[in-house]
Amino acid sequence: MKRFECLQAIAPLIKDELFVTTAGGATNEWNAVRPSDGNIQVKTLGLCSSIGLGLAIGLPKRKVFVFDGDGALWMNLGSLATIGLHQPKNLIHILWDNKQYESSGGEPTVATAGTIDFAGIAKSAGIKNSRAVGTVDELKDAVSFALNNDGPHFIAANIEAGRAEVPPLKYDELENKYHFIRYVEDTEGKSILRLPQSASYLLK
Repeated sequence: MKRFECLQAIAPLIKDELFVTTAGGATNEWNAVRPSDGNIQVKTLGLCSSIGLGLAIGLPKRKVFVFDGDGALWMNLGSLATIGLHQPKNLIHILWDNKQYESSGGEPTVATAGTIDFAGIAKSAGIKNSRAVGTVDELKDAVSFALNNDGPHFIAANIEAGRAEVPPLKYDELENKYHFIRYVEDTEGKSILRLPQSASYLLK
């Protein structure tokens, strides 16, 4: 199955959930399917699972999705154990496994392209709701279940290599970060960023 088809299939299930996306095609494709200031891109390979965990803990009433890659997760495999330790009920971690480092040229993820069972590792790390999917219908069922039941959830989606032809993002990761923070502030009624005192005077 292709990742873009998967994203198109699950988009109708989504309401106001937050999304943390890893480097690679998943970021552009998801923003093409569902543009929102509630999507944040993470360019540092491996960290989207940890950032997603932090968001889930900090916003326990809000569902948080993580769109991860096999190469990225391999660089931060210990995050699964941390997620298993903290048991965030609102975290839905989806792994797009195309068995390559897509964002850096398509080199095979040799360590993960063989027999590694990511869903099995996640379950052993304490994420009981872990499963692998290989069809779009299986993915839709897994996402629907995750949205309607406490987590954490881990879904390993085996996909074909390749990116869809979609428009590039409107702004880089720095500007995206501030849009995302302001979106969280507005929708959660929280104050996260404050202007320095000197800057506040300039606005009067």
